[in-house]
Amino acid sequence: MAWNFNDNTPIYLQIVNTLKRNIASGAYPPGSRLPSVRDLALEAGVNPNTMQRALSELERSGLVNSQRTAGRFITEDADALLDLRKSMSEEIVSEFIARLRDLGMSGEQILDTVRDKISPNTVRDENSNEHKEET
Repeated sequence: MAWNFNDNTPIYLQIVNTLKRNIASGAYPPGSRLPSVRDLALEAGVNPNTMQRALSELERSGLVNSQRTAGRFITEDADALLDLRKSMSEEIVSEFIARLRDLGMSGEQILDTVRDKISPNTVRDENSNEHKEET
């Protein structure tokens, strides 16, 4: 996993967002054990205290559970995971619409563009991120 940080947002928040994306996408499946703080920090190239802060934030949000001697685990709460996906998708769509409006597109033009990309002949394979054309 590539860890790319920018100077505009605190690193721990960027780590939180990266981990949330990985949880929402299933890269970290429900109930799975997260790598240790040290391993994640090493992978991300950050101080373990920074990683600890990010993981504590995920615990507070209920997406990660800590088990004293076993480590940290992704929640198995389907509602929490659904809420995460919904809030993340709403944020992405809002940013998408704002960027297209900045280009001068109307709501109808945006909808037409989206409809063109999501044609009835395009089906999303549920087990991958690939799109396949129906025959």
